Amino acid sequence: MDRDWELFLLPYTQTVNELKVKLKGIRTSYQLSKQHGPIEFVTGRVKPVNSILLKSRTRNISLEKLETDMEDLAGIRIMCPFVEDIYDVVDLLKNRHDFKVVQEKDYVTHKKDSGYRSYHLICEYPVQLIDEVKYILVEIQIRTLAMNFWASIEHSLNYKYQGEFPHEINLRLQKAAESAFQLDEEMSTIREEIKEAQSNFRFKDGKSSIERNKWKE
Repeated sequence: MDRDWELFLLPYTQTVNELKVKLKGIRTSYQLSKQHGPIEFVTGRVKPVNSILLKSRTRNISLEKLETDMEDLAGIRIMCPFVEDIYDVVDLLKNRHDFKVVQEKDYVTHKKDSGYRSYHLICEYPVQLIDEVKYILVEIQIRTLAMNFWASIEHSLNYKYQGEFPHEINLRLQKAAESAFQLDEEMSTIREEIKEAQSNFRFKDGKSSIERNKWKE
């Protein structure tokens, strides 16, 4: 099947760009109101064509059904300071009116066997094109910085071993995942102290943290 991939993926690129702007706007609103923000930073991507083709083969998804059967062509990732913030962000997103949550998977409470933790929302986002509104599926992953660090390492190793990890590596990954989650839990026990310290640091000189966050996505 011949396909103009640039044209096909254009609405997905627009979806990612629009959602990044909106989510960063939420983060900035918290900062300007001097409240603790549940969003540390936001990234996004459109799945590369080679990854689309590989997944379509491994998951037996025909190219004609990519729009309905491949839910992560557009992807947004939200990093949170604390585990509790993940659920605040989930509630915030589910209460928005500019897109609709159609599926959710709580891998924070119910981790995968590998040790992976994250909260996934599949959303239906309306994109205004030249002469129509197109509804795009986008996957939003919400996780802590510790969860993201572990997932990034696991993702890199997955490319090396093609998903077939040696037993020893698999055990070490699971152990590392538990260590990362223990760190998150420990930080949660002193959450209020950390929030107070961060607030004092950010505003002690009369400036917000917006300038510092220019280094972040």
